[in-house]
Amino acid sequence: MRILGIILIVLGVLAFIYTGFSYTTKETVAEVGPIEINADRERTLSWPPIVGIVLVIGGIVMVVADKRGR
Repeated sequence: MRILGIILIVLGVLAFIYTGFSYTTKETVAEVGPIEINADRERTLSWPPIVGIVLVIGGIVMVVADKRGR
């Protein structure tokens, strides 16, 4: 449980620092016979900073609960 708590703390800090990321997808715009027209579209996946805070708090609670259980 302690290791999982530490992992949650690290993920929470990373989620708080990096509030999202972008990636590119290739989509077919038109297809006429053997000719195909593609377009690269940039997509963004983002999450609110509160997600990082909740992960850090959850990790701290798990680490503290593990210490009290021993």
